[in-house]
Amino acid sequence: MSKPLKQNFVELLEQHQNIVHKVCRLYTNNYDAHNDLFQEITIQLWKAFPKFRGDSKFSTWMYRVGLNTAITLYRKSKRTINTQQFDTVQFKISAEEYDSTEEEQLKLLYAAVHQLNDIEKALVFLYLEDKNYKEISETMGITEVNARVKMNRVKNKLRTILNP
Repeated sequence: MSKPLKQNFVELLEQHQNIVHKVCRLYTNNYDAHNDLFQEITIQLWKAFPKFRGDSKFSTWMYRVGLNTAITLYRKSKRTINTQQFDTVQFKISAEEYDSTEEEQLKLLYAAVHQLNDIEKALVFLYLEDKNYKEISETMGITEVNARVKMNRVKNKLRTILNP
């Protein structure tokens, strides 16, 4: 890889590294697993970067590589993904009058999302990242119609989980 290409990759990775961290948080439950997955995704991005043609935004391509790497890695290992209980996470908000309603709703949502399969989690993740269905379909390699259908099914599944 040429020096300008390397420089470009490093700059883009630094600029969009939060995407990789978000994917890692979604598919791991501890610091070491997070770092391992971050490293694996970075390696896959590095390997694939020379083939990146720019047909889509870099961030869309990065989501796709990151999600595919996470899903493939955990499917290959055939181990269940233990997730961190949201009860143990402390939210630090400097406010005297604190309403915990939103925090409780987030805990319930994350608990419900963790019950979904890998593909469904990826869909919800991209949806919550305010990606439109065109971007979701490009990232996941499915049609826009398929993305809409799958997302509606996932929403219904989440409603069932959250309102038994």
